[in-house]
Amino acid sequence: MASFRDILKYYTRYSQISALSIGASSLFAIADLAVPYAIGQLLNVLSDRPTDTITQKSIAAIASLTQQSPSKILSLSVLLGLIFVVTVVKAPIELWMGNWFHWVVPLRARRDWMKGAIGKMLTLPLEYYDENNAGRISSRIAKGIANHTWTYPEIAAEFIPEVVRLIGIFAVIWLIEWRIGLLISISFIFILSFTLKGLQGLTQREEILDEYIEDTESRNSEIITNIKTVKAFATETNELKKQTTRLDRELKVVIQRIHKGYVILGTYRQAIVQLCLFSVLGFSLAATVAGKISLGYFVTVYTLASMAYSQLRPISIIAELFARRYSSMIRFHEFMQLPDGVDAVNLTENAASASPYKFSGKIEFCGLTFGYDREKPVLQDINLLIHPCQTVALVGRSGSGKSTLVKLLFRYFEPNSGRILIDGEDISSLNVTGYRKRLAIVHQEVDVFNGSLLDNLTYGNPKATFAQVEEACRIARVDEFVNLLPQGYYTVVGERGMRLSGGQRQRLGIARALLVEPDVLIFDEATSSLDYESERSIQLAMQNILGTRTTIIIAHRLSTIREADAIVVLDGGKIVEVGSHDELLNQKGIYRRLHKLQETGELLN
Repeated sequence: MASFRDILKYYTRYSQISALSIGASSLFAIADLAVPYAIGQLLNVLSDRPTDTITQKSIAAIASLTQQSPSKILSLSVLLGLIFVVTVVKAPIELWMGNWFHWVVPLRARRDWMKGAIGKMLTLPLEYYDENNAGRISSRIAKGIANHTWTYPEIAAEFIPEVVRLIGIFAVIWLIEWRIGLLISISFIFILSFTLKGLQGLTQREEILDEYIEDTESRNSEIITNIKTVKAFATETNELKKQTTRLDRELKVVIQRIHKGYVILGTYRQAIVQLCLFSVLGFSLAATVAGKISLGYFVTVYTLASMAYSQLRPISIIAELFARRYSSMIRFHEFMQLPDGVDAVNLTENAASASPYKFSGKIEFCGLTFGYDREKPVLQDINLLIHPCQTVALVGRSGSGKSTLVKLLFRYFEPNSGRILIDGEDISSLNVTGYRKRLAIVHQEVDVFNGSLLDNLTYGNPKATFAQVEEACRIARVDEFVNLLPQGYYTVVGERGMRLSGGQRQRLGIARALLVEPDVLIFDEATSSLDYESERSIQLAMQNILGTRTTIIIAHRLSTIREADAIVVLDGGKIVEVGSHDELLNQKGIYRRLHKLQETGELLN
């Protein structure tokens, strides 16, 4: 569970720079107190009243150093010089010693944590993405990091220096008249305690609001992703109505529960501040009339008190901003603390240095049992041997465990019991990056990035030569359509490959898989959603590959697997039949029944 300590750790890497810049800003804030002090002493000099001991000693020392006699002109000059140093001279230095680093730190930290967030995305288990869509995840990351970035300069450049200045003000006033200093101290403790208590309740409401906003942005992402379906079913009005309801709910929470709470809190605080400041004026005036403090000290005390109480507003605003951002920053750290998936790779490892495996393609499933819920196994006691360069097809109803078997082969999950061997080695003992580089898969829906066709083709092997690309495209029959594209291989295919047809994306996926020169190639229902012509093109592409490497085909359409060396039929998570197409038809079992269902036009479920 994330806490305030995790927010502080966000900047740990730059703690030394932070300490230096915050310390410098705090010193500059203390130096500002010299101005009202010097003005108070100037009034004493102008009214021919004695200055305090510190000023007298300073002027005497300067007079001795310059071999002059203490005079009114020298006193005024020294006090003006002090004001000049802490205003004019300090101004440009303060920008570089403080403000420069107040932005350097959060911007560098943003780079570091964004890199870490991307790393976390790449190592989270697949089931996390089944429960959370892209909009929700990206919103949590972007909002959390943005609020960290904007909050640091406010805390480092304003909040902490202002608090240090307040402490300095209390010290000066206490030395001048301790009773007034005590009054101001008590009032500040009361006001800050009252403010913090109010902010604590508002922070909890901000957390609820963040969850509402994540829901809205998550749905926005789904609408964008599925916009064709939205338009096809003419549900634009319904979607707008649903999102409007969410927005109205957010607005109600913001105005009635949060914004109103901040205004009420500010109202009470402002009234108390003005009452306290008036009380300080009365006490200071009484002390001056009684002769306990000089006129100069009266001006200094009231000026410093006004400065102190005036700082309560910006300090409170920063505290309110922090309260508004706190929940999103905490939720970001909760995301970063999510456990990695069992298939997480070592992101610090150089990909080029990953173990350079080379397999013959012999795969053995030995007593394999697995369930996403251990009490409900999806696969039970799977025993299967696939020989090198053999083509094996997996068939069965939806939910029979075909795709799960492939996920285990890719080490997305660890089996509950049993082992998977490749060339006699347990895959769990192999470097996951090096191992996966020897496998390739073509999914039913090929993932295409918003870049050129060539970028997508070489995604798994950026070092592939153009000659290799052309050869892979010839085998996968990509060359049949690439010349029809406006810029050929350099055509930008759009997000998710929207400028390509389903069959073209499938052939792109096959060519991309071939370019990594895998030892094991998997087709996961690669033709199930295609028309006959596209399916025929994919089948021809697959025929060019069969026998060149170990190939596993998951298929609903049994017409695509007639030439497989072995067909494995799964039912209820178990292997019930194994054989060639003709052998299984002669067995009069499940495969034959499924084959007849497809021949009669019924769907395989």
